[in-house]
Amino acid sequence: MAALTLRPLRAADEAEALRAHDELAADGFELLLGWEPGLSWADYLVAVERTEQGVGLAPGRVPASFRVGVVDDRIVGRASIRHRLTPYLLEVGGHIGYGVRPADRRQGHATAMLRLSLDLVRDLGVDRALVTCDDDNVGSIRTIERCGGELEDTRSDAGVLKRRYWVPTG
Repeated sequence: MAALTLRPLRAADEAEALRAHDELAADGFELLLGWEPGLSWADYLVAVERTEQGVGLAPGRVPASFRVGVVDDRIVGRASIRHRLTPYLLEVGGHIGYGVRPADRRQGHATAMLRLSLDLVRDLGVDRALVTCDDDNVGSIRTIERCGGELEDTRSDAGVLKRRYWVPTG
C-alpha cells in the first residue's frame, strides 16, 4: 500500500470526495465542511481557498486549511487545520479536526493525517496543538496519544464529553 499524502482538494476530486462525504455523513461526520447540495464543485473549491486565506469569514470563524488524506488516488479522509483558536476552539474544538472513511479505518490513516497536520500547524508558528475528541472515541484517543498528545482535561460540549489533548508539533 502506498503512503498517505495530505493535500488540498482538486477539481478532479469531485466524484471521489462526494462519495466519501456521503459515506461519512451516514456516520454522522461531515467530510466536506460547508458543502451544500446545489453548490458547484468549482464554487466549493473557491470557498475552501477563501477560508484558508481568511477572506470573507463569518463572525467567530478563523482561517483554516482543508486537506484530504489520499492513498493510491483514493480519498481516505480529511483534516481541517485551524490557524488559531477562538474561545470556543480553545474549549472543545482545537487546532485540528480529522476523520477517516469507515472502510479505511484501523489502517493507520488517522495517525498519518494527524502527524502531517501537526507539520502544517507547526509551519503556522504553533508549538503545541490542541486536538480534541469525544471521551468515548477509543480510536481517536489512541491516535492522539500515538502522536504524543498529553491529556489536559475533559470538558462538556452540549452534553458530550470532549477530551482535550496538547500535542507537540516539533
